[in-house]
Amino acid sequence: MAKLKDLEQLREEIEQCVKCGACRAHCPVFAVEHREGRVARGKIALSQAVLDGQVGLEKEVVENLSQCLLCGSCCAQCPNKVPTEEIVAAARRRIAEEQGLSSFGKGVAAVLGRPKLMNLLAKTGGALSALLFEKLPENSGLRLRFPAPYLEAGRTLPPLTGRPFRERVPEVIAGQPGQPTVAFFTGCGINYMYPAIGEAFVRALQFLGVTIIIPKDQGCCGLPAVSAGAGNTVEQLAGQNLAALTRRPVDYIVTACASCNAGLGKIYAEMGPEFAALAKKTKDVFVFLAEHGLPEKLAALPRAERRVRVTYHDPCHLRTRGITKEPRLILRSLPQVEFVEMEAAGTCCGLGGTYSVYHYENSKRIGAKKAGHIAASGAELVATDCPGCIMQLQDSVNHAGGKTRAVHILELLAAALPEPPASH
Repeated sequence: MAKLKDLEQLREEIEQCVKCGACRAHCPVFAVEHREGRVARGKIALSQAVLDGQVGLEKEVVENLSQCLLCGSCCAQCPNKVPTEEIVAAARRRIAEEQGLSSFGKGVAAVLGRPKLMNLLAKTGGALSALLFEKLPENSGLRLRFPAPYLEAGRTLPPLTGRPFRERVPEVIAGQPGQPTVAFFTGCGINYMYPAIGEAFVRALQFLGVTIIIPKDQGCCGLPAVSAGAGNTVEQLAGQNLAALTRRPVDYIVTACASCNAGLGKIYAEMGPEFAALAKKTKDVFVFLAEHGLPEKLAALPRAERRVRVTYHDPCHLRTRGITKEPRLILRSLPQVEFVEMEAAGTCCGLGGTYSVYHYENSKRIGAKKAGHIAASGAELVATDCPGCIMQLQDSVNHAGGKTRAVHILELLAAALPEPPASH
């Protein structure tokens, strides 16, 4: 049975924090607020005080613990590798157990735990998009016409699809003999908002002759519920996804979303031996493609006469797990791309799951820094490997008055591949 660690089980990790302050230089929230309660060592000190009964879960404590993107930037630079994001997530679950979920947290738990409801809401949202949103030029998303619950007017969002990705494709797409079989964990962003990324994923793996299994009964990875403190929902989704992804034998479980990769590959890994086995099979799509010879195949394609200038944003949930080279390798191999590195490519975009809902002003301030770096790169496109980052990056660029469009690397890859031979 899936089980997350509680705060007491993380006491040893909490006590490894020596309060050196190295985290201050790397925390995106501290960079915009400059308050001790917003940085990792402050949140760890609060968590330890809660554990030791020195403070209760009063309003200021809860507010400080909510001011975390769970990006892991602090842990990556910490000399003792104290997992602040795990500690804060456990503290939020403690708050939910004692005080109940927030109203938004209840909504997250209700929707993620009920796939039929999620499908219905997505399709309804797709049907009402013309009323709720105004379309922006150059495929830059939709701008909310007026405030909605937990969403401010003027925010850029992708359209919800009237037909989710998993309803568009067969559950099994046969490949060539001798090639691996993979399960595609689509995640919610691809399934409900960016189905074109899913279609590009299929095309890329078909180019390599891979057999693709897309389980219809998979659910959300659970990262939004982790952020909201909805531990029971995370555990329920982990069990559901374990069953869906192990029903057929596969060589790999492949993701095209950084958050999903962290959910399956990191958070699930701590939830029991059966989940650890699933985590070992989980690969980011660009790691998989690089390991299976795609860069060499792309190098053989003719170079485009006009190449588009593209920069890359590192999603936190890949960067902090060491996945930085492979996405760039694929981008540099694309015949129609002129790749340029931007300054601070590895800094957080400011989304942070439910963080950008609760703290949109801070989220915009963090995103504005990223939008500045994108503009300075001179790129026409900013590519990344996470639907959530695409949404946040486009919102940030639009607020800055920029023209750069945020895309998934898979979309650029699919555009570069030769047309498949017509079936007879």
